[in-house]
Amino acid sequence: MPKLNLNDSLNFLSKFTFRRGWNAGKVLGSFYWSKWRKKPIQWGFPISISFEPTTSCNLRCPECPSGLRAFTRPTGMLDNKFFRETIDELHKDLLYLIFYFQGEPYLNTAFLDMVKYASGKGIYTATSTNAHYLTDANAKKTVESGLDRLIISIDGTTQDVYTQYRVGGNLDKVIEGAKNIVKWKKELKSKKPFVFFQFLVVKPNEHQIEDIKKLAAEVGVDEVRFKTAQVYDYEEGNRLIPTIDKYSRYRKNEDGTYAIKNTMEDHCWRLWHSPVITWDGLVVPCCFDKDATHKLGDLKSSSFKTLWHNESYVNFRSQIIKGRKHIDICANCSEGTKVWG
Repeated sequence: MPKLNLNDSLNFLSKFTFRRGWNAGKVLGSFYWSKWRKKPIQWGFPISISFEPTTSCNLRCPECPSGLRAFTRPTGMLDNKFFRETIDELHKDLLYLIFYFQGEPYLNTAFLDMVKYASGKGIYTATSTNAHYLTDANAKKTVESGLDRLIISIDGTTQDVYTQYRVGGNLDKVIEGAKNIVKWKKELKSKKPFVFFQFLVVKPNEHQIEDIKKLAAEVGVDEVRFKTAQVYDYEEGNRLIPTIDKYSRYRKNEDGTYAIKNTMEDHCWRLWHSPVITWDGLVVPCCFDKDATHKLGDLKSSSFKTLWHNESYVNFRSQIIKGRKHIDICANCSEGTKVWG
């Protein structure tokens, strides 16, 4: 668990209103009530939402549908008008907004306008980027937009190691982009966004864990956080599975095969508090449904508040409680069972 950053924590707490706190309490209560009764009950509305700015990406990462160009769903850009209409409906209860699902957010030219709009509603805003588009001008606009958290994916400290996962990427651009953000935070005397390097630990880069900490200090970002990698074909082993057990989602069995470490408890906090909305308005259970195969509703034909309690959502929450390990998108999941985890 990363240590808390005081400025970021105080900023996050400043987003609470009585209504948002009351809504969070209702959602949390309904989650625990559902666990106890083994029957899905949903009070309140989402505490957090992930909104997908685009499915497009400039890189070709080997375990990412965007990178592999492997989507069966259409590729496109989130429309600013549609985004605003959805936020207008939800902002009084919504505390946290993640501008990310698949793709590279900065490829959507309206992205920072959307951030500014959500920030104006008092919502805590975050995004994840490969940092190739953090030019000096975009870095300035990012700080001015009011973005609260910026996650910069950087999976190596040398070009040869970095590109073993970030295929097609340029490490110098990533470092330059991070420096631009740090510079404009100082120039504009802003404590936001809270910026951290996210290091996806895979076998080719695990020897650079200490190096990334040094690089982060040199660049001036606020923190480094390490993330375990999801791989699709893990049963017989995969070149990306790290040898350091702490950073692996998988354990090696006695027969040489691999299994996921997750115990697959029959509940999932995400289904009660944090849906994902695709660029074209589909609502899906969580970020593990990368190809939007479990469509729980469509905001082009329904309001969110109607959709949140519809039959599809009730049925999916019921499936989670009855047997999470039988749901395909849960099979490779390392999250979801912890509240606030």
